Amino acid sequence: MRDWLIGVMAACLGATVASAAPRDHVTVVGSSTVYPYATAVAEMVGRGGHVRTPVVESTGTGAGFRLFCAGAGIDSADVNAASRPITDAERGACAAHGVAVIEGLRIGSDGIVVANARGAPAFALGRHDLYRAVARTVPVNGRMVPNPYHRWRELDAALPDLPIRVYGPAPNHGTRDVFVAVVLEAACEQAAEVRALSPEGRRLACQTVREDGPWIDVAGDYALLLGKLAADREAIALLGFSYLEQNRDRIQAARIDGVAPSLESIGAARYPLARPLFLYVKPAHVAAVPGLAEFLQEFVSPRAAGRDGYLADKGLTPLPPAALEAERAKVRALLGRVR
Repeated sequence: MRDWLIGVMAACLGATVASAAPRDHVTVVGSSTVYPYATAVAEMVGRGGHVRTPVVESTGTGAGFRLFCAGAGIDSADVNAASRPITDAERGACAAHGVAVIEGLRIGSDGIVVANARGAPAFALGRHDLYRAVARTVPVNGRMVPNPYHRWRELDAALPDLPIRVYGPAPNHGTRDVFVAVVLEAACEQAAEVRALSPEGRRLACQTVREDGPWIDVAGDYALLLGKLAADREAIALLGFSYLEQNRDRIQAARIDGVAPSLESIGAARYPLARPLFLYVKPAHVAAVPGLAEFLQEFVSPRAAGRDGYLADKGLTPLPPAALEAERAKVRALLGRVR
């Protein structure tokens, strides 16, 4: 019954999509972390010569979902690339705008890297250090107070004697959501002072970054962060592992809780800031948009997302073979439903 209902809904949506003005290329929005992988796949599909190269835009995960969920018609995005799972609120927003059926694909893993300019002092940080450096309020002497720390050495004498200056993702980025969850909330909720707060008080205490200078929001893509680190050798920045892999001549990564980011540590989930990556797709668009089927098939193919695939060369941590085959089966089933 469920498969039948999905097929009927997809057919109805497909009729809506097909009745709109035709579009001759795939549109992908979303995560700046997934952007280099999606771009590489798009270029590979375009080189095949059968369809136009998909257009990939780096909007951030949250902004991508807003674009993706804005409507079911052909004028809306086909795919949202995401560095976190879709939320219930986002699914509700999609449904409210006619996007009733969404297919999610796990494409691999990535890690949030804490980086600074190569040749600058090296950092070895714990998640608790990062929390106390950038949270708006922190526990001091039994009370939650506005963050008083302005130099790393105030947190730990072993850290570099540099000002706390962190370039971090703005709220439209999935990287920001993951950082809040695995760093701020994880460290914050261990404090007795926080456990004594109301639920709303805990939310504010554990999810809010400071606004007095040491944390600087960056709304654009990671290329901006590389430029900022080159110009400001006292700063650190949060970015995706793929950007470290592609720029090791320019930046270096901090160890987090004693673990360095690598393909191995991220793939084994030993690196504390590892996270899964996804594509979210409108099934109804597969039949209506030339190249979407090819884009999805290429993205989960062994030559792209496998252990020896070209996406691993760009920093993607591949799924285990059985898990990748499960995602390929999802794509085959998706294509079979809409044909």
